[in-house]
Amino acid sequence: MEEQNVVSLPHINEPAPYFEANTTHGVKKLDDYKGKWLVLFSHPADFTPVCTTEFIAFSKKFEDFQAINTDVLGLSIDSLFSHIAWVKSIKENFGIDVPFPIIDDISMKVAKAYGMIHPNAADTQAVRAVFIIDDKGILRAMIYYPLSNGRSIDEVYRIVKALQTSDKYGVATPEAWEPGDKVIVPPPTTQQDADKRKDEGYEYVDWYFSKKEV
Repeated sequence: MEEQNVVSLPHINEPAPYFEANTTHGVKKLDDYKGKWLVLFSHPADFTPVCTTEFIAFSKKFEDFQAINTDVLGLSIDSLFSHIAWVKSIKENFGIDVPFPIIDDISMKVAKAYGMIHPNAADTQAVRAVFIIDDKGILRAMIYYPLSNGRSIDEVYRIVKALQTSDKYGVATPEAWEPGDKVIVPPPTTQQDADKRKDEGYEYVDWYFSKKEV
């Protein structure tokens, strides 16, 4: 029987895999981000057009991420010198300063720990993956894209904000929720509480479905 390539993925709501790596801003490790949220994202390669658009978008959105206590950290299986040259190229060609670090992961150590290498896509390139790690070092969300298609950075921001809102208020967020929209109140878990739900002051639809503003 032919051996199949198996990708080991980290698990949501468990501690994010630890890393310590060289970056364009010096050595960075996971512990450096304790107390802040972190968006760790991988890209297939430097000097590629789709990745360039993503880096421009992340850079333009960086201050918005900072405003919600969130840092950004990139990664690809390229050398530190390639990263530096590409960042300079983005500045020269698009007038954009990349304000966040990029991990040099030639060894693929970080990429493998986070399940960024998918052999059926490429053996030596990281797929487009996004990992959202909370301020306690817990992995809260993962998003994977194929090599051919770019991400929506606004969507990454939206998910971070949604997670923070759920944590703060103990609520869920509906489809396409945006900051400022109403949130979903957790449904009651007893018959008695279900009978009272209609009179609790929420935007009531049924005993299991109510919304409120936060």
